[in-house]
Amino acid sequence: MKTSQIKLLCPLIIIVLLSGCWDQKEIDRRDYVLAIGFDKAEDQGIEISFLIINPEVGSVQMGGSTSEPPTEIISFKTKDIITTESFANTIVAREISFDMIRIIIVSEKLARDKDFIRWMYDAIKLKDIRRDNFLVFTKEDARKFMENNKPRLETRVHKYFENIINRGNETGLIPFSQLHTYLRITEADADLFLGIYATTEPDKDEINEMRNEDNIFAGQFKPRGKTNKTEFLGSAVFKEGKMIGKLTGEETRISYLLNNVDHATDMLASVPDPFNKNYSMGVRISQQKEADIQMNLFDRNGTIHVTLPLMIDVLSDHSMVNYNSNKENREKLKKHIEDQFEGRINNFVRKTQEEFKGEPFGWSLNARKEFSNLKDYYKFNWMEAYPNMDVKVTVKVKIIEYGRQSKLPSLHKVRD
Repeated sequence: MKTSQIKLLCPLIIIVLLSGCWDQKEIDRRDYVLAIGFDKAEDQGIEISFLIINPEVGSVQMGGSTSEPPTEIISFKTKDIITTESFANTIVAREISFDMIRIIIVSEKLARDKDFIRWMYDAIKLKDIRRDNFLVFTKEDARKFMENNKPRLETRVHKYFENIINRGNETGLIPFSQLHTYLRITEADADLFLGIYATTEPDKDEINEMRNEDNIFAGQFKPRGKTNKTEFLGSAVFKEGKMIGKLTGEETRISYLLNNVDHATDMLASVPDPFNKNYSMGVRISQQKEADIQMNLFDRNGTIHVTLPLMIDVLSDHSMVNYNSNKENREKLKKHIEDQFEGRINNFVRKTQEEFKGEPFGWSLNARKEFSNLKDYYKFNWMEAYPNMDVKVTVKVKIIEYGRQSKLPSLHKVRD
């Protein structure tokens, strides 16, 4: 190759190598938004809030400490959320970046508004808003929720939200709630969508009697001690894009059990002890097989029969009954757990039919298989037909473990 050709190629190679770096910006020249909040404005439009994180807090380069605060919250009213990014820079010095947004927080007041879905469709048009962002619905205003949420053990707020939502999905106390799921279910117009329900405000009403510990909403847990006030518990229920109600933690778990799409992997619950009504038993619930859903949509109003197989591990036994060597006791316990779960589940199914007029279990996907084409399915109108159907859930329990203590002590000898 001639020298003149080499001299001509060298600048071209350099230009190609540097072409991907011309618009690069350093981290200290941007402000990163972790969560975006939506509230209903008093007159028109909405109030939008940005939870901006400080990337230097908790970083290795800064040694895990800095004099700057970990977060900053700004809120302002708007009638068009597309332009909010530029308006935020009237008070924020650095460029606003949505690259790290993982959570969309919406107040219950706005979620119950008929125009809420319009704002969600506008939100997905924002630059860098991902459809897999988590949707969280709060009892109070989203701005107030951001201000009151103060994690004590997580200096990096993005890790706090990631951990608490992932753990809530594993235990089944909150639903798997993402933006694209909300849009998909709303557009299908067949099932109910469940969103994460959270609050930083304790419920003022006292809970005098609770059959089950998880049969409560966010705000009713009321822990003591020096800790964060925020509670993620239960679900916000949406029909045709609008919030119509909410579910307790127990009802959210039942939705997981009857849904063959999403599964909770670490579900613990309490059931009354069959041998002593003063005690409760702690059990671990798991599913190795999906629920068997049988439908007959052409018999009068239609019938649905669900057989739900559950694997149970007994974790506590305050009545100290011997199960390992007594078959009669084991059979009584098995029947008792099946009756308990069947009662709770069927009561909740009736609630979905009578109160919500729809189901959050994704059963419409099973119903489609009963029709030869989509035209007949749409003509059937699953949403309208479901409330009048005869639905029954049968629980089949297999107990794996009865606890680690194989030989029980004599309480009379201990007391003596």
